[in-house]
Amino acid sequence: MALRLTLLASGRSSSLLDVRFGDSRSLDPAGWHEVQRLVPALSHLAAAELRYCSPSVRCRETGNALGLAPLAQPALRDCDMGRWGGRTLQEVAVREPQAVHDWLADPRSAPHGGETLLGFIQRIGGWLDTRPSVEDGGWMVAVAEPAVLRAALCYALKAPPTTYWNIDAHPLAVVTLAGRAGEWSLSLEG
Repeated sequence: MALRLTLLASGRSSSLLDVRFGDSRSLDPAGWHEVQRLVPALSHLAAAELRYCSPSVRCRETGNALGLAPLAQPALRDCDMGRWGGRTLQEVAVREPQAVHDWLADPRSAPHGGETLLGFIQRIGGWLDTRPSVEDGGWMVAVAEPAVLRAALCYALKAPPTTYWNIDAHPLAVVTLAGRAGEWSLSLEG
């Protein structure tokens, strides 16, 4: 039976220049404002039969602010960035330029000691493929880190892992996938 899964990127917790690997901070004032502004447009998400979120604070806050009362899913956590956790890309690039180059160029590389990009995409794909069966036309919502949306799209569309770097997921971006284990498609709604 086909399933519809709407993925919503969490609200922002920092300015773009201060985005940190493994950032688990609360929504910042601008993030709270943006979520509150979009409540009328996103309130329909609360009608989903199942509602999930990444375990980060900002994902739970985003989901709760939208009235979703989502269930945290450890498998939806952000990519494990090992010793780079808590640092910005710019900070790491200054200290370890070759390691950053290797990480960006090879999806099997994990110079930070954490998870590879390929492993991250496969973990998110495994979560997608193990969603519980619901009646035909069933609908689930998950509030997740923007990186999770990017990984889910790579997996669902069977795109090469390097495609991940070409997907831009802004805070509160919404994407819907439809299908079942191993047979996902992007659903563009209008």
